[in-house]
Amino acid sequence: MTATLLATHRVEKPWGRHRLYPGFADPAPDGEPVGEIWFQTPGDAAPDLLVKYLFTSEKLSVQVHPNDEQAHAAGLPRGKDECWVILDAEPDSTIALGTKAPVDRDTLEAAALDGSIEELLDWKPVKAGDFFYSGSGTIHAIGAGITLIEVQQNSETTYRLYDYGRPRELHLEEGIAVSDPVPFVPHPMPGRVADDRVILVEGPKFVLERWPGGHRRIELPAGVTGWLVPISGEGVADGIAWRAGDCLTLEGVAEIEAEAGSDLLFAYPGAARI
Repeated sequence: MTATLLATHRVEKPWGRHRLYPGFADPAPDGEPVGEIWFQTPGDAAPDLLVKYLFTSEKLSVQVHPNDEQAHAAGLPRGKDECWVILDAEPDSTIALGTKAPVDRDTLEAAALDGSIEELLDWKPVKAGDFFYSGSGTIHAIGAGITLIEVQQNSETTYRLYDYGRPRELHLEEGIAVSDPVPFVPHPMPGRVADDRVILVEGPKFVLERWPGGHRRIELPAGVTGWLVPISGEGVADGIAWRAGDCLTLEGVAEIEAEAGSDLLFAYPGAARI
């Protein structure tokens, strides 16, 4: 088995924060706010999945992502399904997922141009512990005051439909073409399994599990990489020490020790549980 502790990449964003989350150093008060922390695999590898933390002080743009077929037609390697584990949220924090009612594309375009698209979206209140799966084609926007972990297909293809007047490029033609402007339907969540794992996502693009602390042995198929994301606690995997705020990739047979009270995420590509 091979365990690799991944390097972090801090991404400055206008909607980011100067106060992050336990496990991460805050940026300097006079520095740019940090909105994202990515975990990067070494070398030139382009893995199937990408793990991020997000820290928001303002609403993110209203956006949408293509599916695999649409991405391939545009010459891109893959589409983008993503999901969010909410770690912290202010009392009035919300996330927009889907539209309140079905919307035709002409109406969607007009609303994106005049800003009324905000009123078409279904803004859902969020709190720590919530989980959402946003499949490709889902129009969405992450609101202010939220800290979350995002697990996604490794694609940064984002089509912005609306950005609250910020001076950034929009992608109305591409975005409206791949949008499915209908009410959001939650992704089926299989739930708890016998050995105390909670299955949050069960394919088709990836599997995401949530584990408590303790000893665990897993066996990944040849060529499959797993991502271990400790939300809290600390431990060891294949002799590599980790703590909350880290991310490791695992291959082969893995022996993982996590202190009591730890809270871990484990993700890997595909649809079949290991």
